[in-house]
Amino acid sequence: MATIKPFKGIRPPKELVEKVESRPYDVLNSEEARAEAGDNEMSLYHIIKPEIDFEPGTSEYDPRVYEKAAENFREFKENGWLVQDDNEHYYIYAQTMNGKTQYGLVVGAYVDDYMTGAIKKHELTRRDKEEDRMKHVRVNNANIEPVFFAYPDNGVLDSLIMRYAATEPEYDFIAPIDGFRHRFWIISNEKDIEVITDEFAKMPSLYIADGHHRSAAAALVGAEKAKQNPDHTGTEEYNYFMAVCFQASQLTILDYNRVIKDLNGMSNEDFINALEKNFTVEEKGCDIYKPCRLHEFSMYLDGKWYCLTAKDGTYDNSDPIGVLDVDISSRLILDEVLGIKDLRSDKRIDFVGGLRGLEELKKRVDSGEMRMALALYPVSMKQIMDIADSGKIMPPKATWFEPKLRSGLVIHELG
Repeated sequence: MATIKPFKGIRPPKELVEKVESRPYDVLNSEEARAEAGDNEMSLYHIIKPEIDFEPGTSEYDPRVYEKAAENFREFKENGWLVQDDNEHYYIYAQTMNGKTQYGLVVGAYVDDYMTGAIKKHELTRRDKEEDRMKHVRVNNANIEPVFFAYPDNGVLDSLIMRYAATEPEYDFIAPIDGFRHRFWIISNEKDIEVITDEFAKMPSLYIADGHHRSAAAALVGAEKAKQNPDHTGTEEYNYFMAVCFQASQLTILDYNRVIKDLNGMSNEDFINALEKNFTVEEKGCDIYKPCRLHEFSMYLDGKWYCLTAKDGTYDNSDPIGVLDVDISSRLILDEVLGIKDLRSDKRIDFVGGLRGLEELKKRVDSGEMRMALALYPVSMKQIMDIADSGKIMPPKATWFEPKLRSGLVIHELG
């Protein structure tokens, strides 16, 4: 069962939300955050990217930066830019992208569920990134930014959410960078709160969609606090961390594409001949070609687009990893033909999120920066859940979720 609870959110007043809200800390660098914050002293970047308050070039891992985050968080609360709700609530957070809306429930997720695997992951985490976020949670004694979960579709919760969605939201704005609409409702009715808690209790698992490092850091700090507290009872607020949970069928996963610097010493002809061992290769001409089904890939090389279709026998439908296009391309193109074995560290490869479109792939190849581009058909949420259920881990750089959660709409304090 999935254990969740409502919490007393710390939020900006309605009239200040567009001053406070921001993109997540990990989708932009320090200088981009500095530029976006500008002279806006209320920007959440002063808490989640506080290196912008120091001289340019200051490391985001400088001990002073973490201390500044806590100082700024206190200042935001003292100035009334962030105010804690009097009672425990659940919240609804809706995002609309390209005419499609997904509705998330903002909840307190249970630390023990993460530790025991009831909250399931599909990616590996790096200890250095975990420790960075753990320091941020510790120094603020709060989950400043939410993590992004999925849950199996649930008709009861869907009906409840739609009832609130028909009412006026607490927040409603178009974000300046992504151009997407973001809305936010407060669930204060005790019966509705009970229904949400009970429905989640019927679910065997929740799934991390995006934010594996934040999830690990939040859960590990909670477990750390429990161990350090001699009077620990299990009811303390630190036993929970903030998550936005979306119905799996509503989520949009975009393609996550690859650009490669060289052909491993091969000519174009030799490279295409090598591909024909495992793929049917069809030239498509100069117009952008996007893969339209599983096991079909799009390649851009020397001003031309190609369709690559994986041949029978190159993948195993019974293997939740081996059937993935990201695994097929990694094994049979990047490794076998191009000699790129570690997607996390090899400097010959880079990755482009699907929101930029295939035009970005063409641009990077035509500029001479890259030699070849490879576009993949997007991974499905069912594939992610199947892999998480099997206890296996997705290959690197497999998923790109959009839209990203905005930060600063609500914060969870650990008590």
